[in-house]
Amino acid sequence: MNFDNDINNNIQFLAKSEIRLKILSELYTQPNTVRGIVDLTKITYSSVSSNISKLEKNNYLKKIKNNYHVTSIAEVYFKTLMDFKNSANLIDEYSAFWNKHNLKQLSLDSMRTITDLKDSELIETTPLDIYKTHNIIKDQLIESTNMKAIFPYLHPDYPGIIETILGNDGYVEIIIPKLISKELISNIDPVLKKNSIKENKLKIYSVQKDLELYLTICENNMSLGLFKNDGSFDQNRILISDNPHSKNWAETLFEHVKKQVI
Repeated sequence: MNFDNDINNNIQFLAKSEIRLKILSELYTQPNTVRGIVDLTKITYSSVSSNISKLEKNNYLKKIKNNYHVTSIAEVYFKTLMDFKNSANLIDEYSAFWNKHNLKQLSLDSMRTITDLKDSELIETTPLDIYKTHNIIKDQLIESTNMKAIFPYLHPDYPGIIETILGNDGYVEIIIPKLISKELISNIDPVLKKNSIKENKLKIYSVQKDLELYLTICENNMSLGLFKNDGSFDQNRILISDNPHSKNWAETLFEHVKKQVI
């Protein structure tokens, strides 16, 4: 209990003061003097000096000659706080995407590293373009040579997209409900399908369990869709990104879901 209290007190000590966080942010990048921090942050000399003294007293900073350095424990607390702050900002920025949606199939690791999606773009349909989300995903997939996907439903365009990728000597790996997998498979050219499976370029996992998210991963981008809390898929919103961190995030989530349902 005392250990927990110490952690809470340390986090509160840092989080409660925007000035202390700014000082740590600058020193986290590189050591500096009091005057150097004042010049960078534009905070008054007295405030910087006072808070540096408090940070030093609590073993978050150490002075070497005239420069202040962040201690190892301060690095841990500061990074934890910044990760939490960035996660909160991301969730707030895309609140329409996360709010009132089912997040159960997201892994703990996906939630912990959700800041990897920070450069994503929220795409929403409009009354004048009700197929906007589908068309953007379709354009991404058609231009790709490799695809991993979690399809909770089957769109008529998907078999043709798969044929295009496989016809260009690409690779396709899909997780799809068993109820609709037969329809997907039957609509792919049988010769192309047979050769692709034989060459290990087409993998289709037909699963009995419910799929509670939509995911596509290509060589240069990813897209993510969610179900609403009422059980219906939200076709009006997707999160897309061409950032490598987002793609890696999606790859990890894909493998997590595959282990869950297969």
